[in-house]
Amino acid sequence: MQHFNFTTLQHYNQMQTPSIIITKIDIYRFNIPMEPFTIATGTMDYAQNVFIRVHTNAGFYGVGECSAFPAIVGETQDTCLIMAREFAKLWKDKDALDIPARLQDLHNFIAGNTTIKSAFDMALYDIAAKNAGLPLYRFLGGETRVVESDITIGIAAPVVMAGKALIFKGSGAKILKVKLGKNAAEDVERIKQIREAIGNELKIRIDANQGWGFDDAVFALQAIAEYNIEFCEQPLRTWYDDRLPELMRLSPVKIMADESVYNHHDARKQINSGSCNYINIKLAKSGGIYEAKQIHDIAASKGIACMMGGMLESRIALSAKLHFVYASPNIKFYDMDTCLLGHLEDPCVGGVTYDGYKLNIDDTPGIGADADDGFLKKCENLDI
Repeated sequence: MQHFNFTTLQHYNQMQTPSIIITKIDIYRFNIPMEPFTIATGTMDYAQNVFIRVHTNAGFYGVGECSAFPAIVGETQDTCLIMAREFAKLWKDKDALDIPARLQDLHNFIAGNTTIKSAFDMALYDIAAKNAGLPLYRFLGGETRVVESDITIGIAAPVVMAGKALIFKGSGAKILKVKLGKNAAEDVERIKQIREAIGNELKIRIDANQGWGFDDAVFALQAIAEYNIEFCEQPLRTWYDDRLPELMRLSPVKIMADESVYNHHDARKQINSGSCNYINIKLAKSGGIYEAKQIHDIAASKGIACMMGGMLESRIALSAKLHFVYASPNIKFYDMDTCLLGHLEDPCVGGVTYDGYKLNIDDTPGIGADADDGFLKKCENLDI
């Protein structure tokens, strides 16, 4: 079997004869009920996802999933479904193996809409890896390694969050990701109580989700530094990106860019301006694996470590993310707890498994995950 990597991917379609033609695309409204989850931008009580199957004339299909987070990425589940139908029309009867060309079809049609684009990108990679007879990580030139996720604590009263931290510690968690950004003074109290509850053994990283103004960010980051904070994600709204270099100078806590980096051009600007120590890569922001790899490579060339993050995806998209991590050595941090954040139903068969907070996947060709047909029967189907 041929072993590919990202640098040879652009030539992959030329090596395949005949082409693999897209014949049909199934599109599903993929609602996953979950316990209410609160961050600085709002509360969600179900994962507003979209699932697709891209069928081909080769007798197999590729799967893709995305999770709409309107307050962050600006796409709703409904907008994703509308665009999915348009994308499906663009791709019908075209070569699934020419990944750059198929993604360019989407970009030529509409700017942005990275969340739904990520599901289509994912399906192409699933098809290409299946066609090569390889698990996706090997198709991408990667190898397995130990990946241990953090676990996220949503915003609540300080005592409630401290109690949740203790529960996670008791379950074997080694890294806590704490959502902040509602009120700077109360956020400091949240971290104080969490650290006092769990002691110094566990790592704490925080995510303000753009919730602070500049002065509040300076106050909060200086005040919580004594509690041994690994880093802070996205302290400011993106329209204050020009103030991040100043914040970097004033903050004793390292800064990770999240919503400030959607693509590799954003990454270049953030890095060159001295605006971040780290970058959080999310497929829903980048539009999928193809662009995520470019972000990764630019960051790696500048010595800026990355994190693999996500929205509220099921184990389908999580499986794709783990494959990407295996092929991306500059991803040093793992925020891959999406399925542990109160999902009340698992719509996935195959794919990634959790061993505590460590993630593993077998060598099934492609992504190795699919939607459960019984779950899909309950979902609205908009196939093209």
